[in-house]
Amino acid sequence: MEAISHAGAVVGILAADGVVLGGEKAVTSPLLEKTSRCEKMYKIDEHICAAVAGITADANILVDQARVYAQRHTYGYGEPVPVEQLVKTICHQKQGYTQFGGLRPFGVSLLYAGWDTRYGFQLYHSDPSGNYAGWQAHAIGNKNQPAQSILKQEYKTDLTTEEAAKLAVKVLSKTLDSTTLSSEKLEFSTMTLVDGKPTMKVLTSAEVDALIGSVDVGPADDDNE
Repeated sequence: MEAISHAGAVVGILAADGVVLGGEKAVTSPLLEKTSRCEKMYKIDEHICAAVAGITADANILVDQARVYAQRHTYGYGEPVPVEQLVKTICHQKQGYTQFGGLRPFGVSLLYAGWDTRYGFQLYHSDPSGNYAGWQAHAIGNKNQPAQSILKQEYKTDLTTEEAAKLAVKVLSKTLDSTTLSSEKLEFSTMTLVDGKPTMKVLTSAEVDALIGSVDVGPADDDNE
């Protein structure tokens, strides 16, 4: 849990027409080679994606297991795996690592965003113990308490994905130590229906900068420690 509380914040918001995930990138050396790979966002299947806070190596293992399970379900049943079923299966795996000596729990929390024909758009959070719950809006990682407070005050069930993305920017602006927001510090993804099919989209740097520029985040809050 210590690794999660010190990880960059991640926020998920369920909108009327999709799900928005936003995350704070870690501050890295300018000498580090640039890659196109997202730091926080992972695609699990065509209709499910996830954002993580915690130990990245642990997240990679769980995401790989989720991807394999999703493909096996599609191969065996000829249809995409229900979102909650996948979340529950990965949580069973995580819970097993809390039962035996010589093993340590996975040091990562995940926010799952997905869509299926039964429940439509969904947002789930799972922690290292294997517990999970469905949410309309949730924040994990560093300074998640002030983030949760903003979500409680400003979340509405009829938000569009565009409005949810702007709310995510406002929330993450309160978790960053810096007062300057940019695509170098934040990343976003959405799960929406495109031509009737669930589609994950990772916002480009230009789109993230445009999104940030459209939001009035107000003065930095020095009392959110």
